[in-house]
Amino acid sequence: MNDKRVGQRTIALAHPPSVISCSNIGGKFEGQGPLGTYFDETSQDSFFGEKTWEKAESAMQKKVLQRALDQAKLKPKDLDYIFAGDLLNQCIGSSFGLRDFGVPFYGLYGACSTMGESLSLAALMIDGGFANKCAAMTSSHFCTAERQYRMPVPYGSQRPPTAQWTATAAGCTILAADGPGPYVTHITCGKIVDKGITDANNMGAAMAPAAYDSLAAFFRDTGTKPQDYDLIVTGDLGELGHAIVRDFFARDGIDLGGHFQDCGLLLYDRKRQDMHAGASGCGCSASVLNGYLLTEMRRGRWDRILFAPTGALLSPTSSFQGESVPGICHVVCLSNKR
Repeated sequence: MNDKRVGQRTIALAHPPSVISCSNIGGKFEGQGPLGTYFDETSQDSFFGEKTWEKAESAMQKKVLQRALDQAKLKPKDLDYIFAGDLLNQCIGSSFGLRDFGVPFYGLYGACSTMGESLSLAALMIDGGFANKCAAMTSSHFCTAERQYRMPVPYGSQRPPTAQWTATAAGCTILAADGPGPYVTHITCGKIVDKGITDANNMGAAMAPAAYDSLAAFFRDTGTKPQDYDLIVTGDLGELGHAIVRDFFARDGIDLGGHFQDCGLLLYDRKRQDMHAGASGCGCSASVLNGYLLTEMRRGRWDRILFAPTGALLSPTSSFQGESVPGICHVVCLSNKR
């Protein structure tokens, strides 16, 4: 195993797994955003035909996995494992949505970094020879997240400028041992970083130090620099968090350049859509990856990108007790070349 380690925290996969299928689903606002054409399906109904928002999120997970399977011409039995999670207590969006597929399941919680966590673990499982095909997926829903973490939507509470809009979206990537790519070539597992931010409406600032920590570790371990990648995209730092990461690297004398982006700034048109500091939620980076990013990689727009979704590891209880908001960021390198 040690010959796959690069530096302290990064793994270079010996036989990089291939992305053989990907799918994403969004809600009304996601479909109206600048990436609307990159969604496989959008719904004008935030309930997705269900009776509750929580059931709607489970429905998204079910739909997005089935779409990814159909695109790859696979059956559920062809998958060795599913790695999935969401923002709901006990990850019921995933477990209830995927319970009928009959596939071995690992439930994950990495907050909004879950797409990076699930993609990393699926890739490691395949590269290690323990699986041939795995699904990595996650979801979020604006209404379920608001009800759980902040205020119920009918309450009509005012959101501060630093607040972000939790995406109603889901994304699924199916990885296989062999295929045409893109490929997962490197992974840097994030560390928990906590700088004492206590405002649950300022998650961009809470997560930015973790993004800086993981990206800096990746560059240090691999001996590469930002200019070696066509695109570096963090998860959902939004306007404030994105600027903080850029500033951290500037203090190190590193210019991230114009190819440093954030899924939270890409998903919505912030001039036309009132999303304050941008998008957040597991479904934000998941839907951007499995729509816009992977589609454009296959079209040849980018050959090598760093996907670095970020997560705020808080809970309603921790917020009520005055705890700070720890952050985490997992970095996944995707390349059109093995």
